[in-house]
Amino acid sequence: MMLTREEVLQIAKLASLELADDEVEKFRQQLSDVLELFKKIDDVDLKNIEETSQVTGLENVMREDEVLPSECSREELLENAPRKNENSIIVPKVIEDKQ
Repeated sequence: MMLTREEVLQIAKLASLELADDEVEKFRQQLSDVLELFKKIDDVDLKNIEETSQVTGLENVMREDEVLPSECSREELLENAPRKNENSIIVPKVIEDKQ
């Protein structure tokens, strides 16, 4: 299954990437090759294979969140903030509206 130029441009748009014309063709071939590999995996008979999510037996070690006392006051923290509004630090917006 060979992706079209338009499909690659749509994928690039969704990934917020700007591609040059030569990159579009390069990625068209590479992404198509990856999709072909996934198609081969779909053809494998897995009926008698037990599902597994990890094979090493390792587990995440989590600790309880703990609030530690600060070594400085709120006022001292706010003094070092590049932008602030009363008792808050103003940070740049991380999530953009995409349409």
